Amino acid sequence: MDLEQVKQEYLDIFYDSIERDGAEELLNFLEKSDFFTAPASTRSHSNFEGGLCLHSVNVFKRFVRILECEFGQDWQKIIPLESVAIIALLHDVCKINFYTVEMRNVKVDGQWVQKPYYKIEDTLPYGHGEKSVYMISGFMKLTREEAMAINWHMGSFDERVRNNSAMLKNVFTNYPIAFLFHIADYMTTYLDEKSVDM
Repeated sequence: MDLEQVKQEYLDIFYDSIERDGAEELLNFLEKSDFFTAPASTRSHSNFEGGLCLHSVNVFKRFVRILECEFGQDWQKIIPLESVAIIALLHDVCKINFYTVEMRNVKVDGQWVQKPYYKIEDTLPYGHGEKSVYMISGFMKLTREEAMAINWHMGSFDERVRNNSAMLKNVFTNYPIAFLFHIADYMTTYLDEKSVDM
């Protein structure tokens, strides 16, 4: 994977699709953070340098395909491209400054060697989807539908749902775009992406 190429694809989608007030400031924040070099996870998918950016691009493409499948070529009459880009490209900004690299002993060919691995070190423990909404909202205003899709993109894996599944049913019933985005995120995670050993 070419980090610069993936970053450029992200930026092209961002610049071509998002014109909302505050978007430029948000992009400057991303540039100054570790967003473009962070992994998407510690071990389940895209757990390598630049994986977070790659995941965001992959989710955008998967989301567009799902919208086309569900609503046809005129899907932008249901949800504008700007909203799709905002939801997909920014849904995981909660993972900025979220991972650190540490070393661990691993046996390789009968010998103990030190290998790096990603570890979670959450410096802003605000949740997951809700943390992304909080961070984005510091720069630009989200529509209700965008906020719902980002906030609930973890679906039933969200800690808040464990004892109240009726809440998620209510969200997905009233905001079908949030449901479709949840599906896009998980299809990307399990069908489009792999994990690697560091």
